[in-house]
Amino acid sequence: MIKWISLCLGSLIGGVSRYILAGFVHQSFGSGFPYGTLIVNLSGCFLIGFLNALAEVKFLLTPNARILLMVGFCGAFTTFSTLILETSNLIKDGELIKALINGLGSFLLGLLVFYLGQVTAKLI
Repeated sequence: MIKWISLCLGSLIGGVSRYILAGFVHQSFGSGFPYGTLIVNLSGCFLIGFLNALAEVKFLLTPNARILLMVGFCGAFTTFSTLILETSNLIKDGELIKALINGLGSFLLGLLVFYLGQVTAKLI
C-alpha cells in the first residue's frame, strides 16, 4: 500500500510542479516557442539522472523513495508526449527550424543534463 501512496503523492506533486514551472516560463518568455516544456524536460532529465545516481551508485534511495521521486514525481513532471505534440504543431505551422531545435534540443541537452545530474550526485 505504501508504494501506491508514494506513487500517487509523487505524481500529484510532479504534475502540479510541471504546471507551475511551465506556466511561469510561458509567461516569462511567451508562446512563440515551447520554452516551458523544454525547461521542464531538461530539469526533469537532470533530476532523474541525479536521483538515478543516488539510487544506483550511492545506494541512498529506498525502493519506496524511488517510486515517490523517480516514477511518481519525475514521471508526472516530464511528459515526453507534450514535447512530441508541440513539435508536431510547430511542423504543422511551418516552423521547421523551431521544431528541429525543440526536438533535438530536448533530446541532446536532456542527455547532457542527465549526465551532469549523475556526475553531481557522485560528487556528494
